[in-house]
Amino acid sequence: MGRGPSTPENGSDAAASDSAASLRAYGGEGGDTRVARRRASLIDAALDLLGADDAEAVTVRGVCRRAGLTARYFYESFESVDQLVGVVYDEIIEEIAHRSLAAFSEGATMRMKVSGAVAAIVDLIDQDRRKGRLLFSQALLSPVIAAKRSESTALFAGLTLQSTSAILDVHVGPAEAAGVAHYQVGGLSRLLAAWLEGDVELSKSDVVDLSIALLVSPAEILEKSLSHGSADGE
Repeated sequence: MGRGPSTPENGSDAAASDSAASLRAYGGEGGDTRVARRRASLIDAALDLLGADDAEAVTVRGVCRRAGLTARYFYESFESVDQLVGVVYDEIIEEIAHRSLAAFSEGATMRMKVSGAVAAIVDLIDQDRRKGRLLFSQALLSPVIAAKRSESTALFAGLTLQSTSAILDVHVGPAEAAGVAHYQVGGLSRLLAAWLEGDVELSKSDVVDLSIALLVSPAEILEKSLSHGSADGE
């Protein structure tokens, strides 16, 4: 992924000097609204570049060209390409977390909770494949994305641990429980990546069903294994 230039293409001073004028109302649209609209256009343009089948390097010039904006408007909202990519990634993670946790909370049983959360995630990345590729594609391995993936894995492992500990009767230590959570999140990520890339030829409903089975079974297997080991030790 390309990094932004060390100095703005039209100069940071020019962007700063235009900021007051850009916030004035124009054509019935307030300045803050225009800034927000341009920022959203840059985020969507970056997602286009990152989430394409043939993902290309993200540069200030490339993002601005796709968004139909000049470089000064890029620096109006972002300091660098790395910051932009981080914002794009964080917004998708926030959307997935919100949808999956809402679906999880609505389930009446453990399986219904897991099913709802998984279905919400699969629906989101199926509706917009760009988001799935940014989150899971191994073709995108920039330092920024690698760091964000590590952060999101830890986040979702923590959420998985919190959510399932309240509904699964798994009598294991905290280290084992955390290991199960990381195993589940990592396995689900790789399954979804393979599905998006066409390496696993399954329907969307089949992906959901398989994911549910794989998310539920590790904890159950671990509980049985540890229980059996304790019995043998007696």
